[in-house]
Amino acid sequence: MTDTADRTAGTNDRRRQQHGWYFYDFACSVYSTSVLTVFLGPYLTAVAKAAADAEGFVHPLGIPIRAGSVFAYAVSVSVVVAVLLMPLAGAVADRTGRKKPLLAVAAYVGAAATAGMFFLDGERYLLGAFLLIVANASLSVSMVLYNAYLPQIAEPDERDAVSSRGWAFGYTSGALVLVLNLVVYSGHDSFGLSESAAVRICLASAGLWWGAFTLVPLRRLRDRRVAPSGEGAVGSGWRQLTTTLRDMRRYPLTLSFLLAYLIYNDGVQTVISQASIYGSEELGLDQTTLITAVLLVQVLAVAGALGMGRLARTHGAKRTILASLAVWTLILVSGYFLPAREPVWFFALAGAIGLVLGGSQALSRSLFSHLVPRGKEAEYFSAYEMSDRGLSWLGPLVFGLAYQLTGSYRDAIISLVVFFALGFVLLARVPLRRAVAAAGNPVPERI
Repeated sequence: MTDTADRTAGTNDRRRQQHGWYFYDFACSVYSTSVLTVFLGPYLTAVAKAAADAEGFVHPLGIPIRAGSVFAYAVSVSVVVAVLLMPLAGAVADRTGRKKPLLAVAAYVGAAATAGMFFLDGERYLLGAFLLIVANASLSVSMVLYNAYLPQIAEPDERDAVSSRGWAFGYTSGALVLVLNLVVYSGHDSFGLSESAAVRICLASAGLWWGAFTLVPLRRLRDRRVAPSGEGAVGSGWRQLTTTLRDMRRYPLTLSFLLAYLIYNDGVQTVISQASIYGSEELGLDQTTLITAVLLVQVLAVAGALGMGRLARTHGAKRTILASLAVWTLILVSGYFLPAREPVWFFALAGAIGLVLGGSQALSRSLFSHLVPRGKEAEYFSAYEMSDRGLSWLGPLVFGLAYQLTGSYRDAIISLVVFFALGFVLLARVPLRRAVAAAGNPVPERI
């Protein structure tokens, strides 16, 4: 009887933590959607163009940069900064067992930087780039700690579903806030606001939302006690990246999965962050059209994440992800040929992105959770997050360089096909059942 009661209490506690865990996606996804995907790219580009010389270049630190590449380069710099911070966060979390205080610091620094975007106007493109770097790096660090909770709060056979629900919560909040953004932006005249003020309010509101809903996971998640370590957590943090990579050499199949994920997710993150610039600058679409398209992505991404989670239960997560990568490749090829000033085709492409976006990311996260040795969740998820956000600098850099050299966003968008094609090949070669067993974890019935 006591054993049954203990199991029931443990299950209830796990469910409570899962519900709190979902809400961090609900909190921070608004930044990814409203700021990174919709408003900041076109707006920062416009601010940079206002500061540009007659040839269309700005000159930070005396370096000539085409104004249209400022946003892409800032994204690249932000993830380089994140690379330096994420291993430290993972090491401190694993050695102290105190993920929650670190999550709070990262979340509120990012939320504050996002709220500070209200002051981005005139020719302050350097302020905009700085705030983007701080917010993006903070989000990446917070996601290391957030993802590291997944093996702790979900049993192996339920991780696909739990991870997919987290993404669904995130896309739900993104859609809700985008509706509010659309009201504010499209009706800015009736509210007595300039277009610039409306955009800045939408940017700042994402930071306020992020900070407010972070309170839910901070109340519900619980840290797990760890044995005290004789070595200082902070002092060992900078050495942890080398230690982690050295340790991961004992699990070459885990490394093989990470390499595949690094490649194809770089493409995913670049499409997400550069889509609005492509739509506004190359296709000549207005901001209302872009907001509506991203809103469509959010709505369909909820269904896509849950639907791909169900497909994974039937066909396995690996096969489902591989199918999504084939769809991503078709999306980019179609995007290259999209006619300008034809919103209906852009909406169709947005719908296709929505159906594969959440599921491919959620299933990748749950797959990796099976490949992590017990007790090293935050440490290994810092490496995962470096693949997810921290090392996703190459795609934006390739995109920015392609535009810098050709002046064509179509050439920039088609250059991303290589990330999905190569990622597909690398993932297909990973024997996942052997990889899970090699990490010392129980192998799910279907993976």
